[in-house]
Amino acid sequence: MTSFARSIVPWCATLVLAAALLVGAAPAGAQGRGALLPDFTELYEKQGPAVVSIDVIQRVRRGARMPELSEDDPFYEFFRRFGPMPRGGPQREFEAQSAGSGFIVSSDGYIVTNAHVVDSADEVRVRLTDRREFIAKVVGADKRTDVAVIKIDAKDLPKVTVGDPEKLKVGEWVVAIGKPFGLENTMTAGIVSAKGRDLPQENLVPFIQTDVAINPGNSGGPLFNLKGEVVGINSLIYSRSGGYMGLAFAIPIDVAMNTVSQLRDKGRVTRGRIGVQIQEVTKESADSFGLKQASGALVNSVEKGGPAETAGVEAGDIILKVDGREVPSSSALPRIITQVRPGTKVTLTVWRNGAQRDIAVTVAEMKDEAAVAQRRGGTPPPKEKAKPNRMGLVLSDLTPEQRREAEVKGGVLVEDIPGGVRGNVQPGDIILSVSSRGATTEAKTAAQVNELLARLDKNEAVTLRLKRGEQTFFSTVRLQNGE
Repeated sequence: MTSFARSIVPWCATLVLAAALLVGAAPAGAQGRGALLPDFTELYEKQGPAVVSIDVIQRVRRGARMPELSEDDPFYEFFRRFGPMPRGGPQREFEAQSAGSGFIVSSDGYIVTNAHVVDSADEVRVRLTDRREFIAKVVGADKRTDVAVIKIDAKDLPKVTVGDPEKLKVGEWVVAIGKPFGLENTMTAGIVSAKGRDLPQENLVPFIQTDVAINPGNSGGPLFNLKGEVVGINSLIYSRSGGYMGLAFAIPIDVAMNTVSQLRDKGRVTRGRIGVQIQEVTKESADSFGLKQASGALVNSVEKGGPAETAGVEAGDIILKVDGREVPSSSALPRIITQVRPGTKVTLTVWRNGAQRDIAVTVAEMKDEAAVAQRRGGTPPPKEKAKPNRMGLVLSDLTPEQRREAEVKGGVLVEDIPGGVRGNVQPGDIILSVSSRGATTEAKTAAQVNELLARLDKNEAVTLRLKRGEQTFFSTVRLQNGE
């Protein structure tokens, strides 16, 4: 053996030993890395049979020449002016079909889906994974939470396990099973993107946001965690194209099951109310009310004769807790109160004049929502205007007629804002009170309010309680200069 060969042997032996050690260690490392990517096969096999496909048929009668148009339709005025509106005449019946998803919550055939899936349905057909089909009865639907319960005549059905969405964490894996674009029993996966999402025109559902691929037809289907528990009902997507764009929203299953229980028991949903209008507490308004952090729900106004007024709640109170449960934001209060059974007494912890106090309120039943036309307050006749105050507002005293029209005993009118809008204040608003440094002063005259603002420091936060038409609310403005 040459000297070169002898010298390289120890190095080769060392490399072989190192390679062996690496190969022996590889499975553990690979297994650890592989564990980060979940396997959904078992979940699909166990939970898939409890997910159903829903086909909805709506029968619509239309004229032979063109559809009937309501006066609210944007084309109604066009045809009224430029063409004869069809009156009577032969009509034909058309069938409009749509699809959705659902899941079985009891072995005797109760199924949960979205209210918008079965809305105005003439016939609801349910298809199971074993290819059996049933005509379902709509037990009840609640548009506010977008939850519906339907029933099929069957027994010994597979059912889902209901989980706890409170334990769900952002970043956790979740999966959906449903019927996107008519493709039955499709599974998609993603993560929880956020919790407690507030969406426009809906303050009773703290939506779970995910990036799970949700498309038309997934509505009403379950959202599962990795334990195979249902944690939500897939309900909405954000999309500019009509399809998946990475933003999907699910109704937390605890909110949904509360609705389901009431629909099954009595066919309708009752919700609690205390009779207050509220708004968010900003950092600036928290400073002006003397609150250390921006949390709770700021009471704009209290319904006359309502539960809150009877108990002693006042406009300007900040509701911090309900029966010891934190109210982190204004959107959380309706969710908490509506879940309380009407007739139940709850304790509100409120912030008033720089201190906390507890108020016992008996929760009443929320009345059926109805559209109420809002009446705007009238603007007084033109007259010589005063100069803008520290906040840039031109104020004037209310006349007796203006007080009667606005149904207020006191207050000061905002005549003009020459420098532009300040906060959410508009000309025609009535200032009812001014809050700063933790104290609240009722607005009686324009001179009084101007003098109060003149005494405040630069950059100090001031919260105005305003009345606009039939609405009262708070607007917080920070003074920008010392003039």
